[in-house]
Amino acid sequence: MAFFKRIQKKINNLWYPQSVTVGKPVTTDQIADQLAILSTVTRGDTYAVMKNLGTVLGNYMAQGRSVKVDGVGTFYYTASSSKKGVEKVEDVSASQIAKVRVRFIPEIRRNSSSQVTTRSMVDSNIFWEEWGGSSTSGENSGNEGGNTGGGTGTGDGGDNEGTIDENPLG
Repeated sequence: MAFFKRIQKKINNLWYPQSVTVGKPVTTDQIADQLAILSTVTRGDTYAVMKNLGTVLGNYMAQGRSVKVDGVGTFYYTASSSKKGVEKVEDVSASQIAKVRVRFIPEIRRNSSSQVTTRSMVDSNIFWEEWGGSSTSGENSGNEGGNTGGGTGTGDGGDNEGTIDENPLG
């Protein structure tokens, strides 16, 4: 079951549902345990692979490549400049890059009509329930019980995708 809360956007004073993440994050150990149950490898083998996955992805992306993991999605780098543009094209340089982020696009499958039929990591039977809990450590930037993720806005100010500024996945 997934949770949402009602939030009012200051930009237009309209109300939207926003997803809420509750509890502590799932650990690498927990993921390794589940993968070991679903596969023919041991927990230790799964854990070792998972611990090295970030290094391998980073090495490929540092070579200027995107990385597609079947069943998961595609990872790639984006760069943003220091906001000091230059007037001449020949003056553009890598020294203007101030920030590098990892972006992620979940895998999708399309049918013959190019309609999306499956999105990786998004269960087609999500049951949404309104979050009624309270934050255990006080208010944390206005979200109750955890971090907020992308909302289900309508594109008119309700889209909350990427609301966590320091999210490594962008």
